Amino acid sequence: MELYLDTANLEEIKEIASWGVLAGLTTNPSLLAKEKIPVAVFMREAENYVTGPLSLEVLGETADSMIEDARHLKKYGDNVVIKLPLTEEGLKALKVLSAEGFQTNLTLIFSANQALLAAKAGATYVSPFVGRVDDIGAEGKALVEEIKLIFQQYQLKTKIIAASIRSARDVTDAAVAGADIATIPYGIFKKMVAHPLTDVGLEKFKADWAKSGIQGL
Repeated sequence: MELYLDTANLEEIKEIASWGVLAGLTTNPSLLAKEKIPVAVFMREAENYVTGPLSLEVLGETADSMIEDARHLKKYGDNVVIKLPLTEEGLKALKVLSAEGFQTNLTLIFSANQALLAAKAGATYVSPFVGRVDDIGAEGKALVEEIKLIFQQYQLKTKIIAASIRSARDVTDAAVAGADIATIPYGIFKKMVAHPLTDVGLEKFKADWAKSGIQGL
């Protein structure tokens, strides 16, 4: 399973990229607005750290306006993936963009039926929002499992991006459920590294070495 960072913060991108685990990025209008960064500036800087797929989201609400947004966003780089909402208008836009060779990521997916529609219309990726599914009393992991089963059963090539990750456990669940990718907030990446027993072990190693009186390695 590939790991993407879900952010528009350039310092976060720089740090996680330095770990050697980052395969791509996802962002959205809310994240860009939070950082107050224009798309052009974000892309210019982000591509210094990530060469993999980078999802940018359209703002249009009609198919025609989504297509127009997509054609504009694609100018920022060959690795740009166009994020479209899973709506009727989004599917109409997807049909056109798929025919033109765009890579696409259908977002705001909350059911296997939505994922199936996206895949049949030519989506490169689908993004089930596992955290928000959990919020309404359903199970995000089960949703990913359903989508994976359907895609395998019918040999659909669309990849699954587990999105709306709320905890380190969500990442594990996504991997177990067979997601191709998890897109993870910065804070969750940091929690994935940490474990109290790791800290205890390091302290013991240091204490034992200090007691030994050995100098250097």
